[in-house]
Amino acid sequence: MAGLDDLFAQIPTQDIASKLGVDEGEVTTAVRALVPVLVGGVHQNVQDPDHAAGIESAVNEHAAKGLLDSGFSPDTAQQADGQQAIAKIFGGNDTNQVAAALSGAGSGNPELLAKLLPILAPIVLAYIGNQLTQKGAPAQEKASGGALNEVLGSILAGGSGGGNKSLGNILGKALGSKAGDILGGLLGGKK
Repeated sequence: MAGLDDLFAQIPTQDIASKLGVDEGEVTTAVRALVPVLVGGVHQNVQDPDHAAGIESAVNEHAAKGLLDSGFSPDTAQQADGQQAIAKIFGGNDTNQVAAALSGAGSGNPELLAKLLPILAPIVLAYIGNQLTQKGAPAQEKASGGALNEVLGSILAGGSGGGNKSLGNILGKALGSKAGDILGGLLGGKK
């Protein structure tokens, strides 16, 4: 079943920690804070007709790359792809802005968060795309965003996110945009 716990299991925290030269426990804690934020950001974008097609395209593109099958390798191309994904998910806000908002909410070291966001974004998009493919929705349902919306709802509802209410509230305020407001609401803060 698609859920945050299943998504967390797909993330090679030990490999990421080793590559970044940081403690695995710190990476695991940060991943558990960042992943629900990323999924929530994608979910918010699907609700907006102006962004839904672009997000669905990114999700399908990342699934087709086989990232979850090929293992972890945060090479330069993946990092650039991750930076673009962050900007798309968070309405133009860059990785440092998102990391600062999360750090201010008590989610950890802003430098670590800024390094993790572009690594995690492609993994999250690939996972969502794989779930969408497994769902096997008719083309008409996929085109309307209904299938993607259903997959995202299942992920957000299907696992323990570890997100907290103050995180959602602070993120919503810090990002200030429509994405931040709705994302803050998804995580338990005020819309």
